[in-house]
Amino acid sequence: MKNIQKGLMALAACVTIISSCKKTDDGTVSTPPLQVGNAVSDASPLCGAIKGTMLSGKTYTIGCDVVVNKGDTLVIQSGVTVNVTGKYSLTVKGVFLSLGTKAAPNWITVPGITKTDVANLNPSTDPAFGGNWLGIACDTSCPLCVVKWTHIEFAGALWSTPTVANVASGDNSRHILFQNPNGILVLEDSWLYGCKDDAVRLSSGKFSIMRNTVEKCGYQGGDVFNAKSGSVGDMAYNMCIGTATNATKASNKGSVGPQTHINMYNNTYVNGGWRQIQTGRAGGINYEEGSYGSAYNNLMINCKYGIRIVNNPAADTAKMHYGYTWQYGDSLSIVNQFYPQGYITVPQPTDVPVPSTFLPTGYLLGGVYNAPTLVGKNDPLFVNYPLPAPNLVGVNGSAAVKGYDFHLKSTSPCIGKGYTSFTPVAAVPVDPNYGATEITPPGKDFGAYQSDGTGNQH
Repeated sequence: MKNIQKGLMALAACVTIISSCKKTDDGTVSTPPLQVGNAVSDASPLCGAIKGTMLSGKTYTIGCDVVVNKGDTLVIQSGVTVNVTGKYSLTVKGVFLSLGTKAAPNWITVPGITKTDVANLNPSTDPAFGGNWLGIACDTSCPLCVVKWTHIEFAGALWSTPTVANVASGDNSRHILFQNPNGILVLEDSWLYGCKDDAVRLSSGKFSIMRNTVEKCGYQGGDVFNAKSGSVGDMAYNMCIGTATNATKASNKGSVGPQTHINMYNNTYVNGGWRQIQTGRAGGINYEEGSYGSAYNNLMINCKYGIRIVNNPAADTAKMHYGYTWQYGDSLSIVNQFYPQGYITVPQPTDVPVPSTFLPTGYLLGGVYNAPTLVGKNDPLFVNYPLPAPNLVGVNGSAAVKGYDFHLKSTSPCIGKGYTSFTPVAAVPVDPNYGATEITPPGKDFGAYQSDGTGNQH
């Protein structure tokens, strides 16, 4: 951690920050937004190399592939809209900072697409899965990518002429690709909407992915946060609805350095796993191929499968810690996969429903069981999401949060039942611009929204 902090201090020292503190009318001191280098012009579409600062309140247009070169920095201040007008990439070889705020978030989107956030919509006709641009593609030289309070939408186009390493023509793009083993990715308080495959692919590096809202990610496959090859960090307080496969996934595949170590806690997963066309894939949490971590206080509602601990290629089960998982299912097929068949997820006595109340005597890991009494039981009592909701389950089921509120009612049985005696990995430094705003510790309530107002802020 000290080496990371020294690196960020050196990075900050290398950029020109044009700012000064100001005293407001009430006597408090306000810090102006970060500005690095010159202001980026919004007078014409952006093409080729870009660096400097996109200024608050302005709208910019990307008119061809753009690149932040190695040694350069691009800052997006709060309240900025970036319109991508074709299947272009925002390639990052240097530093990228999108510093939206709660009051003034940023948008990186595609103009002219109308969102269709109703349930029971056929994904094949939903423009969310159209793959309209190539996302934020970080090359192996990118030391730092920070995305705060930012809407990223409609990525997932197929690569034709890749602009970064380890990508081939015909590959799916991501909302964010990160692949520097010595670099840092921070994604917090943001919204990811609509993509064809993985929304975020970490091929390596240190990261913090916290308090985000994810909708309509993955058409017929793909995970949301897919971390491989020695990635180390936390995935916590994320609200994930209508995902094709896993929402949070860990794998050590391809690592020649650190072991993939990821804590996944206090996430809410709704209607996950139904668009995956391959059988036996998860609907929320996945650990496989030499990865490990701690997974607690997760709330899984109408997901096709429960926590998936894979035996081939096997997760590092000796280092795995998990429990306090709350699961709800509106059909027998769901509740009979709370502990997925064919895998090695160990039922934990702290789970809800309590495994001993429905698993048969002599149950073997990954075995078949039948639990019809669980259908429609253990409603977490969301503020506004109808349960039972069989019409909102499945391929055409709920995939967007519009019209719903996944906070917990004051009478929810999920309040005060979480486990807090573990710590985040905390692999990245805390900094208002060059790191995580906050590494939120484990919460006492199940899920992403805490009754004390902490956790997910959407």
